[in-house]
Amino acid sequence: QVQLVESGGGLVQAGGSLRLSCAASGSISRIYTMAWYRQAPGKQRELAAGIFSGANRSADSVRDRFTISRDNSKNSMSLQMNSLKPEDTGVYYCYAVVVSGSGPRAAWGQGIQVTVSS
Repeated sequence: QVQLVESGGGLVQAGGSLRLSCAASGSISRIYTMAWYRQAPGKQRELAAGIFSGANRSADSVRDRFTISRDNSKNSMSLQMNSLKPEDTGVYYCYAVVVSGSGPRAAWGQGIQVTVSS
């Protein structure tokens, strides 16, 4: 079984920065994809930023403000969020496609709250 644990969320004023981290643990042979999704109140979950087959993708709304990075040696991922805006408020979820003994499976973290005040 694979677990994804997020950390680093919280409350910040508009214009501020936060750094989210996600650590994967359990029976892991390889991690294909790691990404951050977010869900604002009353809205659908959407991709914020991710690394898919080695290529970075991000939402237009966060480009040039959010930077995703990955440490394969530690099965971890970070999201540096700068120039935060109130519309960045939401629950941020770590997502990964993990290969274990039973094959590749998608996994989600429990989510972490990010609140940006105006």
